Amino acid sequence: MHVVTLSATYGTAGHQIGPAVAGRLGVPFVDRAIAGAVAEELGCSLEEALAYDDRAEHGLRRLLLEALRLPTVTFGGVDMYVPGALPRAPEEFVRRTERVLHETARSQGGVFLGRAGAIVLAGLPGALHVRLDAPLERRVRRVAGLRRTTEHEAREVIENNDRARSAYVRHFYRADAADPRHYHLMVDSTAIPVGACVDLIVMAAEALA
Repeated sequence: MHVVTLSATYGTAGHQIGPAVAGRLGVPFVDRAIAGAVAEELGCSLEEALAYDDRAEHGLRRLLLEALRLPTVTFGGVDMYVPGALPRAPEEFVRRTERVLHETARSQGGVFLGRAGAIVLAGLPGALHVRLDAPLERRVRRVAGLRRTTEHEAREVIENNDRARSAYVRHFYRADAADPRHYHLMVDSTAIPVGACVDLIVMAAEALA
């Protein structure tokens, strides 16, 4: 049974590489199902759970970005949510997400995208932690091509996503998502073809397990 966590900056093909790695290793690709399990545990709607999810289109990253626009919020290097902005405390959803990650990893394994998986599952024997990252300019070109938009617009999307996903890790774990100490393998998936990235991760996961 294999466990792989993927931390992926925007534009590094995490949603391509993750399922491909999972298929090769014979384990599930665990992404959207996490929010569903959290919603079931808390007895809330999937939409509410997704409102706090760092991988969701309208998730916690949007909340953090919105907070940046409020004059009453001071970050000072530590990202904070806006009290009362949502009906439940984000910490409640984050802790439930951690529980789902642990239970799923131990019961069936999987490839887990985002949600500070490398930190949450750091102590799990045999788990491989991978960081997908690349220079901004190459990510901008890739995203502009995929979204059929201008490079200026692609850059704005990437920078907003990167800022918010980093804020999620800093706020809830007081850690730097880009710190290489969290990972066994760091891969530039804009320079190395996606298929080769999958091969590297599969080989590393099998060797570690």
